[in-house]
Amino acid sequence: MFELISDVSQESGSYLFSTLGLLAASFTSLFSVVNPLAAMPVFLSLTNRFEAEERSRTAKWASIYMFGVLILFLLIGTFVLSFFGISLPGIRIAGGLIIMRAGYAMLNPEDPGKKLTDEDEAAAMEKEDISFSPLALPLLSGPGSIAVVIGFASQATSISDYVVNGISILLVVVVSYILLRLAPISVKYIGQTGLNVMTRLMGFIVLAISVQFILSGISQYFRIAI
Repeated sequence: MFELISDVSQESGSYLFSTLGLLAASFTSLFSVVNPLAAMPVFLSLTNRFEAEERSRTAKWASIYMFGVLILFLLIGTFVLSFFGISLPGIRIAGGLIIMRAGYAMLNPEDPGKKLTDEDEAAAMEKEDISFSPLALPLLSGPGSIAVVIGFASQATSISDYVVNGISILLVVVVSYILLRLAPISVKYIGQTGLNVMTRLMGFIVLAISVQFILSGISQYFRIAI
């Protein structure tokens, strides 16, 4: 009887540990690629004509749209791959290359983590509602973060994996919303130099994630252990 209770306890502990490990890994990967720290200066420049209440509302709706986009690709990502005949190793390698480009941009001292072109920012300045475009898409939920989410879906083996990945997406969205709300204060006290330093650190993590994506795709395609 006591041995049975002990086995059940060990299985429960192992399951909880693996679940927390998956949650931490997916959150870290997605947060590093979304990189809301790099989005803060862009958010401020696009909303400098807004009142505080309107800026808060824009941040809220941008976060909601971001959650919708990422959850959508989490749920239908594998179906999209099947429809276009794209293999899982192929999407991992392609996603790794996209993420690598984003990581390199974060490390670029001349243009750290820039996600919008000057033309995009100029067009956004003429729009009344910028919460969906360009804030949610492509600033927060761009090709890199979508590739990461599709990677989550390709590695999910059960409903619980989808639930854990969905929770990690929700956590990233909540943290991003908080950072956007605190952007005026953060930029004032941390400064552009501090944000650039943190962006470069995030860029190194993003590069490591991209390399892991590529190695995972290569190992799966050639069926070799790396």
